[in-house]
Amino acid sequence: MSSQNAQKPPSRGLVTGVVVFYLVAALSMVMANKWVLNTTEAPLFFLFTQLVIAVVLFVISDTLKMLPDKLTFDVNVCKGLVAMVSLNVIGLSFSNYTLKYVDASFYQVARGLVLPFTVGTSFIMLNARPSLRILFSCGIVTMGFFIGVFLDGTPLSLVGIFFGVVSSAITAIHSVVIKQSLSVVNGSALLLSWYTNLLSALVLIPVIILAGETAEIMKLFFGADELLRNSEQMSALTTFIWGSIITGALGFMMSIASLLSIKVTSPITHMISSAVRGVAASVLGMWLFHDIITSGRASSIAVILLGSIYYTWVKHIESQSLASPTVAYERVKMEDVESGPQRNSHSKPE
Repeated sequence: MSSQNAQKPPSRGLVTGVVVFYLVAALSMVMANKWVLNTTEAPLFFLFTQLVIAVVLFVISDTLKMLPDKLTFDVNVCKGLVAMVSLNVIGLSFSNYTLKYVDASFYQVARGLVLPFTVGTSFIMLNARPSLRILFSCGIVTMGFFIGVFLDGTPLSLVGIFFGVVSSAITAIHSVVIKQSLSVVNGSALLLSWYTNLLSALVLIPVIILAGETAEIMKLFFGADELLRNSEQMSALTTFIWGSIITGALGFMMSIASLLSIKVTSPITHMISSAVRGVAASVLGMWLFHDIITSGRASSIAVILLGSIYYTWVKHIESQSLASPTVAYERVKMEDVESGPQRNSHSKPE
């Protein structure tokens, strides 16, 4: 009782500030990613530059002593994070490919199976048996996904949907592995984010070469696009550079702010802000990229959000009804789906 009294609840202004930051940052990440991916055939190299920018910002912040934890580099820690880094690279790569092949407004639908996959993965890997209401919420989300796939009414990329489903499954496994990986860095989410960004960037170098993006990178930097483009049109290289800087910086700031977000926001607050982001992403996609929002797509997004909100409400009720919490599966934060590379590497609900 005394410990509860000693801990002051966060101010309304602080909670509002964190939620608004995540709302703006997550939307900016998705739109900036789509902006760049529309002009380049090297999505893996784009991901690499985002990670490198985040690593550089980490080093600068550490040098200026702006971080709560001192950044380190330990080979043994690197070995302990092999599984998580591998999943992170695969998941983020497939996520970028998803956004490249589908509309920005359809991205949430293509990645709509994150929640059902997470519940299933938690049951298999953590023996966390879901309740009937949790399974019902997953059923609603799954129905929303299939509404979007089969009733969208516009030509859809099957490749993009495939990448979306696979990246959703990888994200679900990754969310479980994060719990185990935190013990490797003594529970520091900041150090986990640092190691994940750094190691993911290093792993991507040979992957980029094997994926055959070298020719596209050379074309991006030394091609004739600059000579052939309209004088009023931004070149692909300029778009790539600005997009990398914006998304890399936003990803880094979201990595730092997540430490605060976990402490000052509740699951309900997260899901409400996720619902707002889902609607806003569709509107922005229609405005910026001239996406077509059909009744099927709008219905799909609405059903997915409804199932996600119901899931969060059920988890909130179930957690309150338990006097002593047992093993539980991770709450899926929709901003992890929507944001850039750094978010997936450290999210840890409390």
